[in-house]
Amino acid sequence: MTARDHPKAIILPVIRPIRPIRPISIAQIPGWRKRQAVAIFPPCLRRLRPSLRPKRRRRKKPAPRELRDRGYLVICWNDPVNLMVYVTHVFQIVFGWPKARAERHMMQVHQAGKSLLARETFEKAEHYVHQLQGYGLHATMEREE
Repeated sequence: MTARDHPKAIILPVIRPIRPIRPISIAQIPGWRKRQAVAIFPPCLRRLRPSLRPKRRRRKKPAPRELRDRGYLVICWNDPVNLMVYVTHVFQIVFGWPKARAERHMMQVHQAGKSLLARETFEKAEHYVHQLQGYGLHATMEREE
């Protein structure tokens, strides 16, 4: 018994197109003009066409928060307790400075009594002050004027 002989079998005819369908461009439509193309496309599709897209004005990007709020100074003060080598070592660890820069700031603390170490945002300045105080140095944070 074959599938055709089955009592519930349905035989469907094969449907073939009369002629092949070929794509056409919008320029082949009779009476087409560029002016009419604007009317053909709905507003939701007009923005997809680059020729009809409105020119956008570029807004200036605001400065990042780190650059806007850099108004707090980290100051280290002289104290008679810590050795100069230790202060240099702490500056190298906390700020990641090379030895020459750390020694320059250490000498400024030793001779002038204080040194401006960093100008940062509130959170970073507070973090540096807490780190310096954790090493036993006398450091403060001030608002820049």
